[in-house]
Amino acid sequence: MTITWNDNTPIYRQLRDRVVAMILDGVLNEGDALPSVRQVAADFQLNPITVSKAYQELVDEQLVEKRRGLGMYVNEGARDALLKNERERFLREEWPSLYARLKRLGLDVERLVKDSRATEGETS
Repeated sequence: MTITWNDNTPIYRQLRDRVVAMILDGVLNEGDALPSVRQVAADFQLNPITVSKAYQELVDEQLVEKRRGLGMYVNEGARDALLKNERERFLREEWPSLYARLKRLGLDVERLVKDSRATEGETS
């Protein structure tokens, strides 16, 4: 897990978002253990309380579960729940401004999709 921290968001939130990305990307699957709080704190020179706070948010969101004496594990259905939530958030928060910018620039969504597919085919 490589992370570059930014100053605009609390580190615990960035760490939480990184774990979410790892679940969405399939790096962490249902039933997989998260790296221990101590390990993450040592690897990234963070206060263990910061790591615990990030992990607690994931527990509160029911994406991971604490197993006493064993650590944190990705819950069954976590990826599906995240996909649903992230799609809804994208459509609600990001898409309207992105779509407005495309319109201002005179870019056609269908054309962009077609061009990106053609580009993907060239690099594959």
